[in-house]
Amino acid sequence: MERVIISGGGTGGHIFPALAIANEIGKRYPDAEILFVGALGRMEMEKVPAAGYKIVGLPVTGFPRKPGIKMLTFVARLLKSNRLAKRIINQFNPQIAIGVGGFASGPLLRAAANKGIPTLIQEQNSYAGITNKLLAKKARKICVAYENMERYFPKDKIVLTGNPVRETLLNQSGNKQEAIEYFGLTKPDKVILIVGGSLGARSINNAILKNVSLIAGSDVEIIWQTGAIYYKEIQEKLKDSAPGNLHIHEFLSRMDLAYAAAGIVISRSGAGTISELCLVGKPAVLVPSPNVAEDHQTKNARALADKGAAILVPDAVIDEKLLPETIALIDNKQKCEELSTNIKKLARPNATGHIADEVEKLLKQ
Repeated sequence: MERVIISGGGTGGHIFPALAIANEIGKRYPDAEILFVGALGRMEMEKVPAAGYKIVGLPVTGFPRKPGIKMLTFVARLLKSNRLAKRIINQFNPQIAIGVGGFASGPLLRAAANKGIPTLIQEQNSYAGITNKLLAKKARKICVAYENMERYFPKDKIVLTGNPVRETLLNQSGNKQEAIEYFGLTKPDKVILIVGGSLGARSINNAILKNVSLIAGSDVEIIWQTGAIYYKEIQEKLKDSAPGNLHIHEFLSRMDLAYAAAGIVISRSGAGTISELCLVGKPAVLVPSPNVAEDHQTKNARALADKGAAILVPDAVIDEKLLPETIALIDNKQKCEELSTNIKKLARPNATGHIADEVEKLLKQ
């Protein structure tokens, strides 16, 4: 029986790829035993069991940005997580350890590599983080989503696979009529989809709130995912003033239909989201989050913008530029077609399968 241990979490951008890889391994090895390792208190501790997998939590946290008491807490939790990860590896005795990002990946893959267990890293971003650069020294394979990653990793370990995406999107054939009915759209040719991640994005949400009158006077329809953190607050602020062409949702469970409906997508530029946008081939306006490690979202967005595959709007200017420029863009059919054509060229729909191929090779060694 194959025993596979996977660490991936912290955000949906890490959880969904990790689950996609686990599902593909399960298809190829129906008797495989798959164990997830996550960070206590993070999203994966709920999402992974809901998907039918067992998960063990480590107390590890992110590296604090400023010196102080949080640094002492971080070190104490890291040392404890290292001990627990070593114990988990010894007890589960996996044949391979896979890291898809998230706080727990460091302690887990380090413990596995130190015991001589093959490790595989899946680097989602165009800019490699410190943890993955350190783990790469002992990793057997490094699956990447962008070209030119030999800047960060040993060239002979790199495999260009792309990022796994949700399985529902792989079969997304643009069922626009179903999407129109699902969202109750009346202007289906001018739909803007706004997503800030499952938890939301405060600056994007604030930019929408500041431009409600512009939205009300426009001929577009907007599907707006506020995120769980901000939904009630926004509903309260707009309870008497929300225009009819602004469809407000806390969370979009049918992202396949949301993409099918959209003429343009406004989004953060996390790696998972970008992979989805490439796959569905939608014109995208990317607003990188300034609150992520090493500003990797800006680097992700720049990688697309430099190829004419997306529009980049810095977070600092979104109040003034985001909605006016996007509403103007939806009327520019030529530009939208150009963006769509270029972003489709970057899609890698078989990413999950290619990563699973590399897992298989390591299992057979």
